[in-house]
Amino acid sequence: MSLGPVMLDIGGGQLTAAEKEKLRHPLVGGVILFTRNYASFEQLTRLTAEIHALRTPPLLIAVDHEGGRVQRFREGFTRLPAMRELGRIWDEHSGKARHLAQASGYVLAAELRAAGIDFSFTPVLDVDYGRSSVIGDRAFHHKPQVIIDLARSLMSGLKLGGMAAVGKHFPGHGYIQADSHTELPVDQRSYHHIESNDLIPFRKMISFGLPGIMPAHIIYPQVDSHPAGFSKIWLKDVLRGKLGFEGCIFSDDLSMEGAAVAGDIVNRAKAALNAGCDMVLVCNDPEATDTLLSELRWDMPAISLARLARVRGRPHPLSMVKLHETAGFVDAVQKISGIGIRSGILPLG
Repeated sequence: MSLGPVMLDIGGGQLTAAEKEKLRHPLVGGVILFTRNYASFEQLTRLTAEIHALRTPPLLIAVDHEGGRVQRFREGFTRLPAMRELGRIWDEHSGKARHLAQASGYVLAAELRAAGIDFSFTPVLDVDYGRSSVIGDRAFHHKPQVIIDLARSLMSGLKLGGMAAVGKHFPGHGYIQADSHTELPVDQRSYHHIESNDLIPFRKMISFGLPGIMPAHIIYPQVDSHPAGFSKIWLKDVLRGKLGFEGCIFSDDLSMEGAAVAGDIVNRAKAALNAGCDMVLVCNDPEATDTLLSELRWDMPAISLARLARVRGRPHPLSMVKLHETAGFVDAVQKISGIGIRSGILPLG
């Protein structure tokens, strides 16, 4: 059975019989994990092994694990800095910041891969305009070139740890104050303004081989009346066409308020897939997931399956115990330890 186009979530730290049945549905292709799914490293490793054992090829397992406010697993994992802290270091010492970004990416990926996670939805490539509370310190910097510099280093570290990078939120979420989790943001800027600023990090990261991208639930009415994640103009004409992106496109969570403009959950999924997404996320709404799996009709294109295969985590021979005995890993942890760690609440995605 090949992978399907739907990534969904589960309720707790182990699979119920009903969840096992749901995850075997042919439309399912992946699972996204949250803090509620984590009790300990050992428990998480058992859970990911159980999920991977359900299907051949195995379902993809993802998480939002960026650092700072958005780090789903904490106890037993290295605390990762918010990306803005790396930007601040770049302002004083660019070479040091690049080195720390690579170390952060390596630690992030190596720990998650040791736990059986395939990839994290990171890095954030949004430009920090100082407007968006939901992006805030998740962004590296207000200068596109600094974002490129640090994101490329982070992606290099992720690759060293066996993990693909997924950049977000295309074509840019940093300019708008509204939070797409709770409302539908509208960005009135022209395409030229967005292209001259927000698209620069995406364009360059694509040229460096970025494997995945997540679009924003934001309407840019000067370009299209549909949110970017439902827009053929943004995903097919701009992202695939002008920017030449050949990797995997993941929708942002279709349960978010910013996706409601597309209708019910089935219409949201159809809109995202028809616009060019390879996989759609549905989180924190089990009833909507049941409806989607019951009513969606979608034949997975071969090209989407190939793209999804490229974001699967590479084999990771080390357990967390062995990882912590590895000199390169210990050195990387020591380098990033304590960088601007601040407490805060976790956004959904």
